[in-house]
Amino acid sequence: MENKTCIITGSSRGIGAGCALYFAERGYNVVVNYSTKEPVELIEKLEAMKASYISVKGDVSLEEDAERIVKETVEAFGTVDVLINNAGITKDNLMLRMKTDDFRKVIDVNLIGTFNMTKAASAVMMKKRTGSIINISSVVGVRGNAGQANYAASKAGIIGLTKSVAKELAKRNVTCNAIAPGFIETDMTDVLSDKVKERILMDIPKGTLGQTEDIAHLAYFLAGEKSHYITGQVIAVDGGMSM
Repeated sequence: MENKTCIITGSSRGIGAGCALYFAERGYNVVVNYSTKEPVELIEKLEAMKASYISVKGDVSLEEDAERIVKETVEAFGTVDVLINNAGITKDNLMLRMKTDDFRKVIDVNLIGTFNMTKAASAVMMKKRTGSIINISSVVGVRGNAGQANYAASKAGIIGLTKSVAKELAKRNVTCNAIAPGFIETDMTDVLSDKVKERILMDIPKGTLGQTEDIAHLAYFLAGEKSHYITGQVIAVDGGMSM
């Protein structure tokens, strides 16, 4: 995969950072994206492995930022081969207590952000008639979750967006698939109490939380040539949680 270029949105930590390191280790040019604070720890790791990368600040919910991220990628590496739409936020609450603004903010980043980046990157991919778009959805987008109506709606929307984009871009040899992670060990799950974790593990047939590498493995496969006939699919990586 040397000289191929991958953009990973929201890659300052968690699944995004894991994908950035995984792809960089395998010869990709990597575009790290963050919205607030530059991910110093991730950048240090990329520097240590002498990876080819750039770091681009940008809020994917803003169309102009999404376009700029893609533009800076093309200026640095000449093209975009893979886009991993990973940027996402949560603002959890029971529906009756949830503010409309909190519902809207989650939709703006998670769903509209995915749309903005897909639109900008696919324009590059369509011209060269090759590319892979990988959207990070969630098991919550498949089965819902109490207290996460906004997050579940955004992730379910990503599934519909994925299938529609796959149909539009297939004849241009551009694939679009979604990964639906279950509970993965990240900063977001680290803050959960032991009691909450025990309850979650009871709902996972495998009985364990997943690792960021579990998502990165699949993303790397979907980005490669061996998956060229796979498009419009939603693949759960959740230890059997969504069965």
